[in-house]
Amino acid sequence: MNSNWHPGCFRCELCDVELADLGFVKNAGRHLCRPCHNREKAKGLGRYVCQRCHLVIDEQPLMFKNDAYHPDHFSCTHCGKELTAEARELKGELYCLPCHDKMGVPICGACRRPIEGRVVNALGKQWHVEHFVCAKCEKPFLGHRHYEKKGLAYCETHYNQLFGDVCYNCSHVIEGDVVSALNKAWCVHCFSCSTCNSKLTLKNKFVEFDMKPVCKRCYEKFPLELKKRLKKLSELAARKAQPKSVGLNSA
Repeated sequence: MNSNWHPGCFRCELCDVELADLGFVKNAGRHLCRPCHNREKAKGLGRYVCQRCHLVIDEQPLMFKNDAYHPDHFSCTHCGKELTAEARELKGELYCLPCHDKMGVPICGACRRPIEGRVVNALGKQWHVEHFVCAKCEKPFLGHRHYEKKGLAYCETHYNQLFGDVCYNCSHVIEGDVVSALNKAWCVHCFSCSTCNSKLTLKNKFVEFDMKPVCKRCYEKFPLELKKRLKKLSELAARKAQPKSVGLNSA
């Protein structure tokens, strides 16, 4: 190119690969590696470049996952067998299923592509980290805890909504004993007076206030008018809960 270069500085102007050991092709005043030159040439001709040999494809290309191949180059890198749509790609090379399986590379349960990095083992399958997601909201767990139900994985929020007892106070799945009170579920350690935060059990006397329990001691400190109103609401709720009797008139 009529210039002097450090070997590490003489690089393809498109992909930046070092050209000292590979050789180069002059293309419109640029120094390019051969694959980039072929792609530029094919682009100008409106044709495809084979992903295996990096040469322009003159005949009808064979397409696989948006990449083009000469028909006789779409073959297994290991055994040379002609491939089908079931081909597997690994580190830029194509393999037939038997050869790929012999390599022991895990296949993602979602995208069915090889997993080259971190692997998530769950639901009896292996997954790309970004493809192991909640069955409801489809957000990746990214190492956070998941809950399994009928062969599907759910984040804590949606597992609670669909299947679990959710603590009214902390909004977490109740994994131990459940306190059922005020038509709600509570963790044992979360069931406490909403005013003084003292722990309660179902043996303690408490009053519902603002849909939360209030211990007897705090209730006694309430203004008289508020206590009257709460008592009236409690009596009204009790009457509504009683079954209505039906009278039969004799003919």
